[in-house]
This record gives sequence, C-alpha cells and structure tokens, in this order.
Amino acid sequence: MKQIQGGVCAAKGFTANGVHCGIRKNKTKRDLALVYSEKIATAASVYTKNLVKGAPLTVTKNNIADGKAQAIICNSGNANTCNANGIEIAEQTCELLAKELGIAANNVVVASTGVIGQPLDITPIASGIPALVKGLGEHSDFACEGIMTTDTRKKEIAFEFTVGGKTCRIGGIAKGSGMIHPNMATMLVFVTTDCAISAQMLQKALSKDVEDSFNMVSVDGDTSTNDMVTVLANGAAGNAEIMTENEEYAAFCEALSSVTTYLCRMIAGDGEGATKLLECKVCGAKDTATAKIVAKSVICSSLFKAAMFGADANWGRVLCAIGYSGADVDVQKVGVCFRSGKGSIVVCENGAGVPFSEEKAKEILLESEIEVLIALGDGDGKATAWGCDLTYDYVKINGDYRT
Repeated sequence: MKQIQGGVCAAKGFTANGVHCGIRKNKTKRDLALVYSEKIATAASVYTKNLVKGAPLTVTKNNIADGKAQAIICNSGNANTCNANGIEIAEQTCELLAKELGIAANNVVVASTGVIGQPLDITPIASGIPALVKGLGEHSDFACEGIMTTDTRKKEIAFEFTVGGKTCRIGGIAKGSGMIHPNMATMLVFVTTDCAISAQMLQKALSKDVEDSFNMVSVDGDTSTNDMVTVLANGAAGNAEIMTENEEYAAFCEALSSVTTYLCRMIAGDGEGATKLLECKVCGAKDTATAKIVAKSVICSSLFKAAMFGADANWGRVLCAIGYSGADVDVQKVGVCFRSGKGSIVVCENGAGVPFSEEKAKEILLESEIEVLIALGDGDGKATAWGCDLTYDYVKINGDYRT
C-alpha cells in the first residue's frame, strides 16, 4: 500500500472534470463535476438515513439497482431537496449527460449539494454538460472543486495496492464541512478503483467500511439530507474478480479503508469555522460498539469542542460526555490523556483528576491536531471518532448561509 497522486483519476480508465455552469453566482467557482469510467463499472452506494432526502439520491438508487454505473455527475450550490420537480431535474441531468457521453441514462449516478429547498433550473446544468464532457481528463482536482460548498480546501487522495499479483489503484474525492453528523456516510464522497470486484462484494465492503469511517465523523450534530458515498470499480487492473471474502477481498477492504479514513480526517479538520482536528481514540471498552458510543459522544459534545477551541484541558467535559453517552462503562476506571505534536499529558486516572501542568496542557492543545486518548479498562474494544473544535466562525457561517 502506498499513497499516490491522481485522486479519482489515479485508477485506470477513469477521467474527471469540473466547470462553472452558473448555479453558483461566483463565476470563479466550479459548480458542476463529472467522474467517468471508459467502461461500465460495478457500483455501490450508501445514503443518508434522514427521512428528508435529496431527489438525486432516489434517482441514483434506482439507477444503480443493478449494481452498474459508468459516470457520476454532481452539482454544488443547490441540494435539489424538497423541490416539487426535484426528481424530474435529477432524471433530466442523467439523460442529458448520457446523451453527451453516449451511454445509458440508468448508468449515471447523480448528486447535488448546497442549499435545501431552493428551486433548481435544469438550464445551467444543460448548458454546462457539453463543456464538462469535452474537458474530461486527469482533472480530479477540478471535479473536487466542483462539489465544494463551504469547504475551504479540496479533499482527495489515492493509493496503490496489490490484489492477486496485480497492481490496483483506488482514489477518492469528498466534500463536507458543515451539516456533518452522518448516519451512513458523510455529505458526498466518490471513490473509483480499477480493481475487479463484484457488485455484491463491493456493496458489502462499503457498507461495512462506513460504520468505522464516515459514521464516526461529526462536525455539528446535523445529519444531511444529501449524504451519499459511491464507489465505482471498473476492473481495468486485470485482477481476477473478487467474488468471495477471501485474501483479495481483505486487501481491497484495507485499501478502501485507507481512502475513507484519510477523507474522514480531512472532512473533520475542515469543519465549518474549525481551527483544530480532534481525534478521539477509545480503548479498553467491553466491546467495539461501546467504544464507538463513547468516542462519538465525546466528539459530539459542544462543551468539549468549545474547550478545545480555547485550548482548555477541561477533562471533566470528557467524563461528562462519557457519562451521558448511554454506554456501559465503569466511570471509576476511566483514564484520559491529551496528545499532539507538542507532547502528551495525562489529566485523569481512575475517573478522577491528577495533578498536571496547565501550561504544558495549553501548549499541547494549541496545536492544529489533537488526540483525545480514553482508556476504559473494561476489555479489548476500541474505536476512533473524528471531529473539530467549535468556534465563533461556525455561527457566523451558518447565520447567513442561505442569504
């Protein structure tokens, strides 16, 4: 396994592009993105469990019911959610793209992100598709920019790995900064690979992976209406198709996890208004489920997030979040340590505070990446969750997001 360049274009047979079509008022911002496979690929997706869902999710779910897809198109600036004609717009988008590419409309994954409840006109999308297709190339960065909303930086990654003696590649792009508290995935993530894997095994790998990756991210506690993670696998690497849970499947799952974990960290670190990436690592739980509950509860605590913004080693807020999490924990065994590039400091043992240097703690917590290490002393269960600090700018950004 090694990190490589290329994002969603790193895998053989994939190209991408992003253009400004006119959905967003700022003409310097790309607002329409495309990822394309030269051949039909196996496809798998997971979607938000929010009862209010964007129209593109419904259309995509229908399109890839056969486990196949060849292109992903996504607009930013408008979520196409709670619109009377949302399904029609999403279907028209697929049809227009399919015609331009010369593929079947039901082989298109369609996605949208942006403001909820705003009317969406097909005109800018229709006018932008020809240029979007014409400019296809190794432009993962353009596609990445095209799906951004309040993101402050692009989120893309790729890795090279081996399956059955063949070199395979996998890469992904993501958008996500606010409205991040997934119950399946997070905002929008698109992954491509040239590894050959059946649709059934691809779906199994993805569904399992999100439980340890995107479902363990929280920025603000809000689950989006448009969350979607999609993986396309076109088999161009030439390996024997993965059909069962064998050694090759395990290698693929490891590669997928490398991509999703990297994107999780990028999404959490780029939370709206955030200045710090918070990574909560829990060990010693009775089981994995307990560890996940604890890690997510701490990451989601507004009081704890605010303390991290102020570089305040207020470990009591960690214990408080553990206490109301609902997890079966013996609080008299809990230990807490803060760690960053400036060192580490133990602040709690056996559920009680221990003497520590406030000055050293402040130095550790002023760093841009903070680890919160929690030991429960009850077993071998462990889990990791990602989040960010809560700052004044989060309120500023969301106070006038629509207007």
